Amino acid sequence: MNKAADDFAIGPRLRRLRTRLGLSQREVARRAGVSNATISMIEADRVSPSVSALRQVLTALDVGVADFFAGAEEPAEQVVYRADELTEIAGGAVSYRQVGANLKGRALQVIHERYKPGAQSGAKMLSHQGEEAGIVIKGLLGLEVDGRRYELGPGDAYVFDSRRPHAFRNLGGDDLVIVSACTPPTF
Repeated sequence: MNKAADDFAIGPRLRRLRTRLGLSQREVARRAGVSNATISMIEADRVSPSVSALRQVLTALDVGVADFFAGAEEPAEQVVYRADELTEIAGGAVSYRQVGANLKGRALQVIHERYKPGAQSGAKMLSHQGEEAGIVIKGLLGLEVDGRRYELGPGDAYVFDSRRPHAFRNLGGDDLVIVSACTPPTF
């Protein structure tokens, strides 16, 4: 079967939809009230379901029949983000520019951080679920974790359990730039 025909064939289209939703064949079958074998055979194009059977399966996936055949599938996942595509999630003396606008379903958050001279992460110590890591790109970072204070310069890095109280501060006279990551996303 050629690529164009495969794009509109019921089986491959259903398989792409199911995997994009992160569901197993067994889960789709359970939700639709059909057998596992039915879903498997439809996806393999071994059977062509009736309109009512297809509607039953699609209803379980919260997709209408018209949308299913519209040919408009979800856009491909964005892999590259240009500098002007980073999402500003805080502004002012501290700038947090996040890679990606929507982190729903993501396990990792990556941020380009910029602190003006004297700026800090907040008046209170931070604490949240997960882990945090970063690399100082430019400037002098004052990092406090669980009551211990550290000074980090360009090329220095950190990693710690984010449940431990922590804070960040620019100790230098120039902007402080950090690239950080935390899991799970916290903003």
